[in-house]
Amino acid sequence: MTSGPLDVPGLAPLPPRARALLESLGAPPRLAAHLRAVHDVAVTLTGWAGSRAEFDRPAVLFGAATHDIGKIRHPEELSGPGSAHERAGYELLLSQGVEEASARFARTHGSWGADDVTLEDLLVSLADKVWKAKRVPDLEQRVTEHLAAVGGEPVWQVFMALDDVLDGIAAGADARLAFQASYPTCG
Repeated sequence: MTSGPLDVPGLAPLPPRARALLESLGAPPRLAAHLRAVHDVAVTLTGWAGSRAEFDRPAVLFGAATHDIGKIRHPEELSGPGSAHERAGYELLLSQGVEEASARFARTHGSWGADDVTLEDLLVSLADKVWKAKRVPDLEQRVTEHLAAVGGEPVWQVFMALDDVLDGIAAGADARLAFQASYPTCG
């Protein structure tokens, strides 16, 4: 992939390691566009959340940039439903030498309701939803509670601020969806 969705200006560039993985594994252009769009949203989201709590921002950004990498092995899930890509992505990342702490996002981004979910997992899941203006109240509540607990702010205050940030992100969904749709699902 020397040109295409990974090179379009205006979106935050992917972490170099994530970009190299997508290129070396031959990620389909539509997948690369999706990961780039979700990563761009994660940059905004983590910038906001970073003023409220400490967390592993580089991990969230890598996770957002690779969370659906398993769709390389399950390309039918690029245009249809399915969760087989979650475990496949986790295993694919591990096989490429990515440490478990970073590979886990491929496995956890769809299971944000688990008891052992971290703030980092929740932020990747949230970026993966709100990039297309999908609001998930239960997920947003979990993010709010985590941020309030570690940041010491009242839950209602964090919720109001998060709601404003998510509204702003959602406002750009049409452009992100058009960007993703402008690339084919196959190489």
